[in-house]
Amino acid sequence: MNLSQLMKRGTGMEDIHLHLKNLGFTDLEAKCLHVLAESGTQTGYEIAKQLGVSRSNVYSALQKLAEKGAVLTSHGEPTHYQSVPIEEIGDRVEAELQASIRYVKEHMPKQGAHRSEYFSLEGDTKVLDRIRTELRKAKEEVLCDLWAQEAQLLKEELRKVPAQGVRLLVSTIGDAALPSSVQQFSHKRDVTWNERNGRKFTLLIDRKLAIVGTRGGDEPTLAMLTEHPAMVELLLNNFWRDVVIHELQQDMGAKLEDKYGKNFKKIIQKYTAPEGREKDAPSVEGESATTTDEGKAGEGKRKKKK
Repeated sequence: MNLSQLMKRGTGMEDIHLHLKNLGFTDLEAKCLHVLAESGTQTGYEIAKQLGVSRSNVYSALQKLAEKGAVLTSHGEPTHYQSVPIEEIGDRVEAELQASIRYVKEHMPKQGAHRSEYFSLEGDTKVLDRIRTELRKAKEEVLCDLWAQEAQLLKEELRKVPAQGVRLLVSTIGDAALPSSVQQFSHKRDVTWNERNGRKFTLLIDRKLAIVGTRGGDEPTLAMLTEHPAMVELLLNNFWRDVVIHELQQDMGAKLEDKYGKNFKKIIQKYTAPEGREKDAPSVEGESATTTDEGKAGEGKRKKKK
């Protein structure tokens, strides 16, 4: 129901006053308009009596309303006031608002510098709304690394990105059914994750804005935004590395796992674990405990053979 319908029905008075104030009227001006819409032509004295406020304040509010073109005044004594139809008020306010928006867009100083600082957001609504806004603003390219849960939440916004003429690549963990217009590839990692730390996600927009965050688990949804070149380059290199690994696994998955272990664990151990201390090697993100134990068992058998 719009404001005009509410005014005509005379219901939701507090809501009407709130919306009138959103349109630029003061609290008392909104109340005067409501009385006039409900009761028809009134004198200032009658309005003040209904509202239970001083006549001087009411006359001041009515004068402001007349200057805004929201009420009509009669000649003679006493002066009578009549509200302009709410549709006419709405049209006038909308026209003035659009004119102000155009002027500000044309004359407001433009941001010339990069947002090289790191800005933080907390809370599911704030984070997801900011991501949706940045996706709509994308002009050339969007690279996303998302878990299935976040991919589904952003499904509609992701669907619209290619329609904007923007290149979109989405790397997903888990089963995410995205529209066919989205160029998607899936990680071959296990979908187990640490409930306490949450699911990590990253977005890189136009190779300029980096968004890194976590969602789910015991902590609130958090995100960090920056245009710092180091972070942008880090996300870009990480994304292309995932693309290369995806293609290799698609073509030679079984051979790669046989030679290097699941998720290339043997390579990682080679550079992260001192000789004879493979157990200290860090686990690969998404790797299950079963995989790690199997790797240790295999290493032990090879040592015995030696």
